[in-house]
Amino acid sequence: MQRITAAKRALAAQAHRTFSQSAASLREPELPKMPAFDYTPPPYSGPPAAEILAKRKEFLSPSLFHFYKKPINIVDGKKQYLFDEEGRRYLDAFGGIATVCCGHCHPDVVSAVVKQMNRIQHSTVLYLNHAIADFAEALASKMPGDLKVVFFTNSGTEANELALMMARLYTGCQDIISIRNGYHGNAAGTMGATAQSIWKFNVVQSGVHHTLNPDPYRGVFGSDGEKYAKDVQDLINFGTSGHVAGFISEAIQGVGGIIELAPGYLPAAYSTIKKAGGLCIADEVQSGFARTGSFWGFESHGVVPDIVTMAKGIGNGIPLGAVVTTPEIAEVLTRRSYFNTFGGNPVCTAAGLAVLNVIEKEKLQENAHVVGSYLKERLLSLKDKYELVGDVRGRGLMLGLELVTDRKLKTPAKTEIVHVMEQMKDMGVLVGKGGYYGNVFRITPPLCFTKEDADFLVDAMGYTLSKM
Repeated sequence: MQRITAAKRALAAQAHRTFSQSAASLREPELPKMPAFDYTPPPYSGPPAAEILAKRKEFLSPSLFHFYKKPINIVDGKKQYLFDEEGRRYLDAFGGIATVCCGHCHPDVVSAVVKQMNRIQHSTVLYLNHAIADFAEALASKMPGDLKVVFFTNSGTEANELALMMARLYTGCQDIISIRNGYHGNAAGTMGATAQSIWKFNVVQSGVHHTLNPDPYRGVFGSDGEKYAKDVQDLINFGTSGHVAGFISEAIQGVGGIIELAPGYLPAAYSTIKKAGGLCIADEVQSGFARTGSFWGFESHGVVPDIVTMAKGIGNGIPLGAVVTTPEIAEVLTRRSYFNTFGGNPVCTAAGLAVLNVIEKEKLQENAHVVGSYLKERLLSLKDKYELVGDVRGRGLMLGLELVTDRKLKTPAKTEIVHVMEQMKDMGVLVGKGGYYGNVFRITPPLCFTKEDADFLVDAMGYTLSKM
């Protein structure tokens, strides 16, 4: 009798545990909690978001757009966090479009800028100033081979425009080859090199040929980079005189949706271009300055370009760009007068040097690799759990997560990504989106991002996906 009673108790206990576990699984998941942060911004006394939005609509270009149904008025920033007009804190997982590498308002960068501003804001490169020379020397030390001559510009578009012109002048050819889905700027030459219709106006864009995109996720040859590279030779054979000016590519396509080029592609493409007499241009505007875990994105492909362009992370938000090339190629600009009024401005170059020093001092390249690898693994766990996640890709802290409504057909989840972005914003996470179909999360935070930040980002995204 006692044995029967004990057995009944055991069964009842087991049933209770099973019921409790089932109830727990049905419980509402807890809202993710933002990591603690010891900073409170000073009170904001400026105009509210509604007033600013009204002024934008009246006085700024109608081409400007904004994220979110109710746009955020960002008034303060510190390290990897941003604050709105009400003092609410947000985790910045977009970094001003891969621009803020040291962290918002880094004291070393701010100090360098203020110190230079108090001395002289601008004169002209027709006079001497140590700021531009010091930064050029430091930048050249980060480059491989004979890449040691620097031209400063104000943006990535300007840098790419200059690089394309130099390639054409040096080779005497006009034909440029770029990769489909790439983005290189919005001026005349760079718009031609850009290969997405959504970023191209109907203006004259001649002399550019767009080769197959070596996209491991959506491309016709999967991850076989050498097969994609054969199209470069076909373009040369059937679309040019047999000689080209150059080839321009991003190591990871940023605006295009954080697309990593298929392994083996760049070495094969570079070899083909060299045989046709062209120069190889690495567009490091988004992937440079330690963001991918390597200092330059092209390093992970085992190639050395003839020209490297950069901007964004170079100044941590200060308007600054640069082109670095060899002394021989640089000589082409002496054939006429080449000048840039603000290129090499002492305030901007002082900021650039401070950025290099911070990256080294705080080991941000190593952090981008360690935290980026951890974050990518956590994002991959979302792919294992949610059918809406079609692909996770990228390197370091330049990562992409593509949403699709059908994994087999890879149907872009355009509406769903907007919903997830809105919900994540409400939880305190700001993230970018891009790709040709607008269905890819672009995750490019400041390089001081932590594993705790990564957990919060993924938990917030997972929480929203669980509600879809």
